[in-house]
Amino acid sequence: MKWIRFTHNGRDTFGRVDGDTIAQTDLAWADVLAGQEGRVVAHWPAADIRPLYPVPNPAKIVCIGLNYLDHCRETGIEPPSQPLIFTKFTSCLANPQDPIVWEETLTEQVDFEAELAVVIGRAARHVPVDQALTHVAGYTIANDVSARDLQFGDGQWVRGKSLDTFCPLGPYLVTADEIPDPQALKIVCAVNDQVMQDSHTGEMIFGVAELISYCSRSFTLFPGDIILTGTPHGVGLGRTPRVWLQDGDSVTIEIEKLGRLQNTCHIKRF
Repeated sequence: MKWIRFTHNGRDTFGRVDGDTIAQTDLAWADVLAGQEGRVVAHWPAADIRPLYPVPNPAKIVCIGLNYLDHCRETGIEPPSQPLIFTKFTSCLANPQDPIVWEETLTEQVDFEAELAVVIGRAARHVPVDQALTHVAGYTIANDVSARDLQFGDGQWVRGKSLDTFCPLGPYLVTADEIPDPQALKIVCAVNDQVMQDSHTGEMIFGVAELISYCSRSFTLFPGDIILTGTPHGVGLGRTPRVWLQDGDSVTIEIEKLGRLQNTCHIKRF
């Protein structure tokens, strides 16, 4: 099932996607995570609604760095022996179609990162790998936007990864039953229609099940928590010369079966 959170007539709600139509339901977020279908209360043309990031008020965004073999190769970094975990503040979430915004006095090296995002459906603590995927509610698309000069200048990654609007997410939450193998998805990112990243989730060093199990050994994953699973090769940092996002650039990420996430960049100048 493909869920969408959206605004219609000033109200935020959930609906199921059915072609060009949205079937609005009477469900709350906890019901969606629990796999309920709910009662349809209205139908709306998809063109008439405003999509929102599909996960309201997550407790945390867990991010995994250097998790694609092709990305390690392009940056000349030895693949990690265990998952490299960091976080993005939840305040950086942005809706599909919303602008990615930054101040020119703060950063001049803003990069794109196409990522498969995992949404937890059941609390997970000390979960074995072979049971990990049963804790997944569904999957969506994320752009782990990164201010590289802040990321590396600070000596740690949180600020450079967490500027407001630096985590566009959506447009859909595709339920786990629709994605039997999260390691079998094509992932592509284009900037202004030029393909920059073109890879496959099978390139992950640590797969989704391994990541959930590994994280759950250290901290509880709660329903609604988001795991960003890393980005493949082709980011601006790994190119010669390096490529940074500019004012007016359009970033489009597509992941097989999950749809298309598109955002335009806006630089604030004072």
